[in-house]
Amino acid sequence: MKKIEGGVTAAAGFYAAATAAGIKYQDRPDMAMIYSEVPCRAAGTFTRNIVKAAPVKWDQKLVAGGAAQAVVINAGIANACTGEEGMGYCQKTAECAGEQLGVPADQVLVASTGVIGMQLPIDRICAGIAAMKPLLAGGRESGQKAAQAIMTTDTHKKEAAVTLALGGKTVTIGGMCKGSGMIHPNMCTMLSFVTTDAAISQELLMEALRADVEDTYNMISVDGDTSTNDTCLLLANGLAGNQEITEKNEDYAAFCAALHAVNEMLAKQMAGDGEGATALFEVTVTGAATKEEAKCLAKSVITSNLTKAAIYGHDANWGRILCAMGYSGAQFDPEKVDLFFQSAAGRIQIMKDGVAADYSEEEATKILSEPEVTAIADIKQGDVQATAWGCDLTYDYVKINADYRS
Repeated sequence: MKKIEGGVTAAAGFYAAATAAGIKYQDRPDMAMIYSEVPCRAAGTFTRNIVKAAPVKWDQKLVAGGAAQAVVINAGIANACTGEEGMGYCQKTAECAGEQLGVPADQVLVASTGVIGMQLPIDRICAGIAAMKPLLAGGRESGQKAAQAIMTTDTHKKEAAVTLALGGKTVTIGGMCKGSGMIHPNMCTMLSFVTTDAAISQELLMEALRADVEDTYNMISVDGDTSTNDTCLLLANGLAGNQEITEKNEDYAAFCAALHAVNEMLAKQMAGDGEGATALFEVTVTGAATKEEAKCLAKSVITSNLTKAAIYGHDANWGRILCAMGYSGAQFDPEKVDLFFQSAAGRIQIMKDGVAADYSEEEATKILSEPEVTAIADIKQGDVQATAWGCDLTYDYVKINADYRS
């Protein structure tokens, strides 16, 4: 497997386009479209929030059918809590795209992100689709433009891609995502679109995605809020020409590893770009007896507002981390815990067997001043580990969300 430059258009046969449709933003592109030369096997995971946006309901129905050839995405308006009118706009969006692309409307997935409760300006949506049709292209530039168009409060585009060999053929997996706030996924997260030219059965495609989101998107948090629109779509068009993966063999394992690499890169980019954030905060719990225990502890730490604030202040306040572990619900002996901080500036042990280690506060502050910071907690109960990703909590998070609708 090899990491490459690229995103949603990296795999063979995938095209993308973007346009400024004026849906909510007046000074930037706010629509994107993904298209495959041929119909794809489709898989998806979606929010577990009871309040589900219309696009989520639309996509859940289509993904159950297993086939898709295009995705239309808009930023600025979430099309959530919009009733039958909102569902009708999903249908209309798919029909407009289907007419432009010559594909059935029931093979057009839709996704929206932005303010909840507003109706989509469907005339602008359809005009945007028409504008994007002649712009559809493969290659790096079109993928980048699409990744930029789906942003809301994101500060930068988010992309990832890898290649691998399957049966003597080069297979590519690439993707783009958006996510900065209202991130505490309970399925996958925000909006994520992954494409591959691998030939794989729809059943195994779905199984691979469902399993992987548990260790990637489901292990990030910015603010503890699970969105109404969380969607992760995975499309496979088979154009790499590898022998179709129909069983859990070595090719399937290699595909899953590559999918994990792409999803983890995308997930970490979202966590690190949390609204107002200045640092990606990674927490690894080692020495656990079970994976569930390790995940529970790691996520409890990255969601602790007190810990997040300490990371922003570059303060090695290890008591907050141990406290967050203590109320996680996982069982462990606090008097056996070792805790370390590490970053590009070095590594330091700040707690040994549940009490403060002899460490330099100055050195700890230096380590915590990097843009990517990791806390490692060894609970000495087994040989299992898990990692979660979050960000620091800053003044700007409140500022951004205090006037989000305006």
